Amino acid sequence: MGRPVPKPEELNLSTDVRVWKVGKVKSKKAPHQLRWKVAGKVHTASFTTVALAESRRSELWQAMRRGEAFDIATGLPESELRAAAEKERASAKQDPSWWEFCQEYMASRWRTSAGKTRESIADSLATVALAMREDGPRAPSPEETRLALRWACVPAHRGEEPPSELKAACTWLEARSLPLSALTDPRVLRDVQYRLSFKLDGEPAAGDTVRRRRRGLNTAMEYAVEAGYLEENPLTRLKKSATRGDDTVDPRVLVNQVQGEQLLVAVSYVGSIHRNRGRRLTAFFGCMLHGALRPAEAVGLREEDCYLPEKGWGTLTLRETRPVSGKKWTDSGERHDVRGLKAREANRDRPVPIPPLLVRMLREHIKEFGTAEDGRLFANERGGVLGTSSYWRVWQEARLIALPPDRVASPLAQRPYDLRHACITNWLNAGVPVAEVARRAGNSPEVILRRYAGCIDGHEELNNRKIEKAMGWG
Repeated sequence: MGRPVPKPEELNLSTDVRVWKVGKVKSKKAPHQLRWKVAGKVHTASFTTVALAESRRSELWQAMRRGEAFDIATGLPESELRAAAEKERASAKQDPSWWEFCQEYMASRWRTSAGKTRESIADSLATVALAMREDGPRAPSPEETRLALRWACVPAHRGEEPPSELKAACTWLEARSLPLSALTDPRVLRDVQYRLSFKLDGEPAAGDTVRRRRRGLNTAMEYAVEAGYLEENPLTRLKKSATRGDDTVDPRVLVNQVQGEQLLVAVSYVGSIHRNRGRRLTAFFGCMLHGALRPAEAVGLREEDCYLPEKGWGTLTLRETRPVSGKKWTDSGERHDVRGLKAREANRDRPVPIPPLLVRMLREHIKEFGTAEDGRLFANERGGVLGTSSYWRVWQEARLIALPPDRVASPLAQRPYDLRHACITNWLNAGVPVAEVARRAGNSPEVILRRYAGCIDGHEELNNRKIEKAMGWG
């Protein structure tokens, strides 16, 4: 029709319709003209043949006989306009904007995803949003763009007014996000690759971050293909960024036995005057250093999961994790999600033998601090779930106490997670089979070999002797 289809609520309808006979006009291309009038307003349409003109006159006449109302502005029957509007909506759905697609995709993944997974997917989509929008003098900043899309991705926010600080950005992105089909443009795809690989300040993103973002985008593109929006996954034509790096453990983060014990002692001194902030977390960090627990696994550890004999080795039977996701990403509305173990089926546990040293630490912790109402060993000062920021601050203060100034600025044990790396490395260097290390740590043997290959040392002489004996050289 050459003009936008009016929305149903914009129609101005009337049944005062009159259709005249087909006439002729001076035109070589379309000499046959049809004229009709709706509520006093005359409309015309020209055709190349009289048969086409008569056919159109018959359609209008039939609509009149059915008592159908006509739109005064366009002169068309209401049924035709509604059909055209529906067709336009269906066409738009086949190529939604990035803003619309992200909301649809997140809604499809929400019920079956953990809070941390939801947040990770939203971060991937928000990162790509920087490449999937128009530019202009009033375009939102990169940070505003990311925050606006992350807010809009939460299904519970549909129909709500955005926060005042994000309202302008949401309005812009809703109106000026590129269509999903723009991902078939090589220039857009190159920009997507850049956004996945670099931070907002232009610095290369960490390898783990790039891989996580790409995984999130890849699953979204697979959904787009499945939904019929795209013919193929555009990421198959996108080479992996050279900045992605690897996920091997940096040996510089590993503490030796003496350094590990010094750090745990230092933890016990943190905040000793203020509610024992450090002492209540000494065994928490000990679980990572001597049991290779992930922080989220230690947060979810309960007394009933612990076998702590008076003598000898004990066992921690890990059943759940408490990852931090943020209130808007969890079903419970709490900052911490309750999930099964990483890389395992739901309701599967993982028994981890622990040495007598850690057994004593946990027994002393329970004796001094007790447990939370639900049996968790490690709680915050109010008995709630231990937050990342709480134990992170204690750890940073402990490093200042335990390490000399030149080591404080080094990568040595920068993160609590590095204690887990040290424990796994100690097991490998002690000669524990890789398969058993993987079982205790909750990884696959392939991951253990890949990540810790550069941390295993001290076995050269032993291995050389084995080779000499096997070859008959000894």
